[in-house]
Amino acid sequence: MKKPRVIVLRTAGTNCDNETQAAFKMAGADSELVHINELARDEKFLKNFQILAIPGGFTYGDDIASGKILANEIKYKLNADLKNFINSGKLVIGICNGFQALVKAGILPGINSGTIESTLSFNDSGSFIDKWVDLRTTNDERRPKEVPSEVEGRTTKCVWAKNLPETIYLPIAHGEGKFIPRDNDVLNQLRKNKQIVFKYIDNPNGSIDDIAGICDTTGRVLGMMPHPERHVLGTQHPRWTREGLKERGDGFMIFKNGVDYVRMRM
Repeated sequence: MKKPRVIVLRTAGTNCDNETQAAFKMAGADSELVHINELARDEKFLKNFQILAIPGGFTYGDDIASGKILANEIKYKLNADLKNFINSGKLVIGICNGFQALVKAGILPGINSGTIESTLSFNDSGSFIDKWVDLRTTNDERRPKEVPSEVEGRTTKCVWAKNLPETIYLPIAHGEGKFIPRDNDVLNQLRKNKQIVFKYIDNPNGSIDDIAGICDTTGRVLGMMPHPERHVLGTQHPRWTREGLKERGDGFMIFKNGVDYVRMRM
């Protein structure tokens, strides 16, 4: 088939769109920047793409709460089209502000469709955090002790996270990154459904259960606070001159997984 088509959604305050577009192109996709109003005015059509990416930034100045206005726009301008997009087996990734928007629009975690079941709130530090963090790429802490740790890191329902190493290193940059499920029932469902995709090894923001990224019940919609698009090249690692240059950054495989999934199935 032709290269998978990726729509990188942007609006006022989006600032990671070019990096996200470049990451998908590096992974082998055709990637296009599209303003949300182009979709709302039927100048562009979501159905013509196979992957929707909602990148990071500070949309609408993060007024009210981070990602909230964009979440409302998605909910009320794109609701039917986005539901059809997801139900048809296509992929969605929301990064940082994009994750906040997906959560506040009720798309993630998607246990009960359209219901707000979690949020991303102010960091425990009360300040903006800009640093690199280690992430554990498992969604099942209750694995049998006899299962090797290298297997644990590859056990996930999320199509974006297949075959990742047990730990990856990515940057974060957010003031409202603390993941909070609505209640213990939602948290338990996330665990039971294997929807917890990434966890902080050294929790920087106070997220419940160290959660850094989750997927929906299908495994095709991913939201994460760390920025994989900022570590797709080996030279983007802050210590590559001391620790050695890798061919690809740790975030690259996330984009390649999405592109490969579309190539194989659509």
